[in-house]
Amino acid sequence: VQLQASGGGLVQAGGSLRLSCAASGLTFSSYDMAWFRHAPGKEREFVAAINWSGGTSFYVDSVKGRFTISRDNAKNTVYLQMNSLKPEDTNRYYCAAVQRGPVQTFAGRYDYWGQGTLVTVSS
Repeated sequence: VQLQASGGGLVQAGGSLRLSCAASGLTFSSYDMAWFRHAPGKEREFVAAINWSGGTSFYVDSVKGRFTISRDNAKNTVYLQMNSLKPEDTNRYYCAAVQRGPVQTFAGRYDYWGQGTLVTVSS
């Protein structure tokens, strides 16, 4: 299984980025997907999750109204649209997959992880 994240970069505060995570080696529609972020020396933080069909999503409070998670099962890809970015959103963002069930916000529940993509928001 491979999860290939992309789309990170440097953006000014208030700007937008769209992260993508392309999955291979698994039956994508059988997996719930999520984005986490992890800074060195800190706990991995849940950002957003989406169920297998795209019909249900969850967000950490700090990104509600600014970030949107979505998926395209035909393309085996999950996205994270990030708007109104803030310097505190600076982090490495990871996509993760878990077999479908109750949508999970705990990192330890996820089976597969991508390599991460770095987002830097300048003030």
